[in-house]
Amino acid sequence: MNARPLSCLASALALLIAAPLPVAAGDRHAPPDVGRETLGANDGWAALATAQQPHGTTGGASADAAHVFTVTTRNELVAALAHPDATPKIVRIAAMIDANVDDANAPLDCADYARPDPETGQMYSLAQYLADYDPATWGWDDEPSGPQERARDASADAQAARIRIRVPPNTTLVGVTRGAGLRGGWLDIRPGSGSSNAPANVIVRNLSFVDTFDCFPAWDPTDGAAGNWNSLYDAISIRNATHVWIDHNAFFDDATADEGQPNHFGRLYQVHDGLIDITNASDLVTVSWNILANHDKAMLVGSSDSASADRDRLRITLHHNLFHDLGQRVPRLRFGQAHVYNNQYSLSPAGAARYGYSWGIGIESSLFAQNNHFLVPSAVTPDLFLETYKGTAAHVEGTWVNGFSRRHEVDVVAAFNAANGTSLGDDVGWTPSLYPRIDPTVSVPVRVLLGAGPMK
Repeated sequence: MNARPLSCLASALALLIAAPLPVAAGDRHAPPDVGRETLGANDGWAALATAQQPHGTTGGASADAAHVFTVTTRNELVAALAHPDATPKIVRIAAMIDANVDDANAPLDCADYARPDPETGQMYSLAQYLADYDPATWGWDDEPSGPQERARDASADAQAARIRIRVPPNTTLVGVTRGAGLRGGWLDIRPGSGSSNAPANVIVRNLSFVDTFDCFPAWDPTDGAAGNWNSLYDAISIRNATHVWIDHNAFFDDATADEGQPNHFGRLYQVHDGLIDITNASDLVTVSWNILANHDKAMLVGSSDSASADRDRLRITLHHNLFHDLGQRVPRLRFGQAHVYNNQYSLSPAGAARYGYSWGIGIESSLFAQNNHFLVPSAVTPDLFLETYKGTAAHVEGTWVNGFSRRHEVDVVAAFNAANGTSLGDDVGWTPSLYPRIDPTVSVPVRVLLGAGPMK
């Protein structure tokens, strides 16, 4: 395989990621009935029929005319969703909606969310926070506490109150103009709480999720050998929920991208968390035909090794997604059974410099990966595609790297074991059955390039 086809494909991927679709008056609309579409039979774990969801994932497809809304602002979106009302509803988004606005739709910035310490009245200030918790004086053994940490926490709560948008059960959220989506927002799909779950029956399609960011990252000197800045808010979080379909969306950072952030205490001032996180006993989720790009932590499945309620849940399917310049967690698994097939993974030289791994094999997890394609610089070798976090097995077959013939197929598990002196097994104890078809790996790059993302 010569370099020219790969170079052309890499250039096409870069253009696709770098050019978010604008909203324009009179722009082409999605098919008028797209909000009525339901997840097809056998299309991943979210299609599984259960006693509570005998037709799998249907979202708001049965909504009556009074519960079909077209919205262009954050406040209209919140009103249309009417959380926790579970009446079937279709919410058509016809603009790029900014979540960081007040009740009059005026923009808010981080300074607007800053709050005082509830005990002393001391206002949050990043400069003061950095001075108070500088490891040179605070040390490395204790997490921050005191006025500035309490003020930071109160400020984060104020931001969350604006950007957290709760999605009730039996809802379809769909973009109906090019460029429609949510900027700076957090979609929280969570029908209940505790250690149980309930049907969410939510569909999210044709939307762009841009720059979900935390104004108030927390410093933790005990996180790793050199400490870390940790942030809240995912673009989409799925918690205590079953039957969720995330399809034909785009997720990326633009104005808040990591490369534009400073370093404090020698560590990146990380203002992002995940793109799509699936935790808290969630189950039966299909993530298909999306673009996830230019981000570090992409997709966490299961949030804790001690979350025993996740056992026998967290069943997810990822197929025909474009994963470009993602640092890690694509996905990072605990407990669940994940069918990951026909996805395109790609890295630019800059993305490769920040790359950690793609498939994180955590405690009691069962990854079944089939016919995925990687387009990566030569320094990113197949042994790096995997990382283990108390996981003992991963089934990986049909993976091709940087080419379109059988000679480009690699044995990822064998490469990982050889490089690390480990004995990660191949038997995960199950075989997927919920899929329409598995495409040959040779067709994955072009199929995904042409088909992934909104309005396709």
